[in-house]
Amino acid sequence: MINREENPELVNSFLDFSTTILNKSPNSVKEYNYDLSMFFKFIKIHFKMTDEDDFNNISISDINIDTIEKIKLDDIHAFLAYLTNVNHCKASTRARKVSTIRIFFNYLCQEKNLLKDNPAVNLKTPKLDKRLPKYLSLDDSKKLLYAASNEDNRNCERDYAIITLFLNCGMRLSELVGINLKDIDFEDCKLNVIGKGNKERTIYLNKACMNAINDYLRVRPKEGVQQDKKFSEKALFLSERKTRIGNRTVQYIVNKELYQAGLDPNKYSVHKLRHTAATLMYQYGQVDIRALQELLGHKSISTTEIYTHVNNDQVRNAVESNPLANL
Repeated sequence: MINREENPELVNSFLDFSTTILNKSPNSVKEYNYDLSMFFKFIKIHFKMTDEDDFNNISISDINIDTIEKIKLDDIHAFLAYLTNVNHCKASTRARKVSTIRIFFNYLCQEKNLLKDNPAVNLKTPKLDKRLPKYLSLDDSKKLLYAASNEDNRNCERDYAIITLFLNCGMRLSELVGINLKDIDFEDCKLNVIGKGNKERTIYLNKACMNAINDYLRVRPKEGVQQDKKFSEKALFLSERKTRIGNRTVQYIVNKELYQAGLDPNKYSVHKLRHTAATLMYQYGQVDIRALQELLGHKSISTTEIYTHVNNDQVRNAVESNPLANL
């Protein structure tokens, strides 16, 4: 929850712009707010505008355009150095904050015309370490599905359907909890989800997904479902309290089933199931990389290409298949 009263007016107007014009998701706007709050708290210390060194006790409500005009590129670099040396933030974390700062200053310059010079115009993104995604093997994926189908679990139909959708469709956590009943086309076996940036895309459902959804719908509560601001009555997946299932509940379900399957919940996560779905489709389904990009909802093909590098055996086999290999 964003506490707008703690924000400067310019930050709140930027958040409104991000929501209404840039069409950013609530999670993205929340991250913008967190990043800018941290940045301006640092600026107050950096500019000696406060004697307080505990970020939790620093107010930024007094930040105005006069203060912002004094910020130079070196000051932003000092903030990034603080994140590196004091907070020990990873490059990916710093890269997100760089993106937020860049978008914010672009807003002040181009949309509000409040700044003559943009200090972030030459701000570079920290170089990211390229890491191969962690994912479950095919055998481990089967173990996870088997564990989720355990009838000793009173929510087995729901939990099995959740695991099945993650492993077959590669959807994000936010996409799964946001599924409404009307989003499912049972005749054409497809599903519409809202992804990053509030972008809608279609996910086609295979037989396993359709069976799992139908099995769950037979036991999904029909009476007493809460009518609330989360539109629980429209939701596909419900909690035991008969409200739309939340992120934390789904994460708990996944961790529980991983443990039941004999897999390490600390090594894998909900997002790792997304990696698993993409990897299995690419390795075993011979899926075209562009089709995989569309399925996962990636904006850039370079994001999807990480899955083309996860199987060294495929690379080795490609070399061995060269017609010149045996000469």
